Amino acid sequence: MDYRTPIQKFIYFVINPLIKGMIRIGITPNIITTIGLLGNIVATALFLYAARCMEGGQTQQAFTLIGWGGVVILLAGLFDMMDGRLARLGNMSSTFGALWDSTLDRYSELITLFGICIVLIKAGWFWMGVVTFLAMVGSVMVSYVRARAEGLGIDCKVGLMQRPERVVVAAVVAIITGLTDNLWWLSGGMILIAVLANLTAFWRVEHCRKQLNKRDAAEK
Repeated sequence: MDYRTPIQKFIYFVINPLIKGMIRIGITPNIITTIGLLGNIVATALFLYAARCMEGGQTQQAFTLIGWGGVVILLAGLFDMMDGRLARLGNMSSTFGALWDSTLDRYSELITLFGICIVLIKAGWFWMGVVTFLAMVGSVMVSYVRARAEGLGIDCKVGLMQRPERVVVAAVVAIITGLTDNLWWLSGGMILIAVLANLTAFWRVEHCRKQLNKRDAAEK
């Protein structure tokens, strides 16, 4: 069974009244998508401020900011769910909306991981900063391979570390880091994303290879 299904159903049950209210007052999915990006920009600002605090020896304040950054990522992630739900329930789906959503998702994820990368580097955890960069690369490639596959007419949603999982991992480890004053939580989350996101990207490449080979064989 897809573990996402019961979780999504519960979240939809909680947010549906809010979605219906948005429909009544004329809020569009593109507005919600943009608010989600702004939320992630706020989270990144918190991480960058935390990095400055780390550099200046204000570690307690830095950890507090990291924790709040995680909270903001989680809240922004809810907007990422609401835009799609709003589009479906309000019959406001559009091709441009799908493009806008995908584009801002990439910006949102990259800027928050960039903020975490700077935190780790300024804290003296240089190699964990490198790992976070690898997490950024993996995150982009997971999305790129799916987009390229769909352009070739292949459904490509396989893998362990898709965007919802990456958002949850980044948010949760940042919150725990803020609560425990321990950067190993943040580092561990980045290692997990770096390994599984890049594994997922190559998993998708292999999936596409099999599908394309089958198609080529059928056309001969």
